[in-house]
Amino acid sequence: MAAPYRSRDGLSTRPVAYGGNSDEIQLRIDPMHADFDEEVSGLRKQVRKLRDVAQEIETEAKFQNDFLNQLQMTLIKAQAGVKNNMRRLNRSIIREGSSHVVHVVLFALLLFFVVYFLSKFSRR
Repeated sequence: MAAPYRSRDGLSTRPVAYGGNSDEIQLRIDPMHADFDEEVSGLRKQVRKLRDVAQEIETEAKFQNDFLNQLQMTLIKAQAGVKNNMRRLNRSIIREGSSHVVHVVLFALLLFFVVYFLSKFSRR
């Protein structure tokens, strides 16, 4: 079994020996070293610290949630903008025909040959 937990002189905990709930513990008080006021004061300080940490966590969680909501709205707006631009682009391609694609391909080929010939002549 695990060693008993010690808090201060006079108080110690040990696991329950009977077949009850395994999370239960027994508290044994040694009256010779019992300083209850100090124990209670220490426990209150710990509870206060835990409460403060829990409040900080709650505040941070609310902030993060608000941030995520704003980010989600921004993403939805960006997706709508991209969708509208794609729709406009498709309409202009259909309206203008695919001739501009041919022009872009011809320009790329011309540029490729110019770079190719420049590299051939510059080696000489």
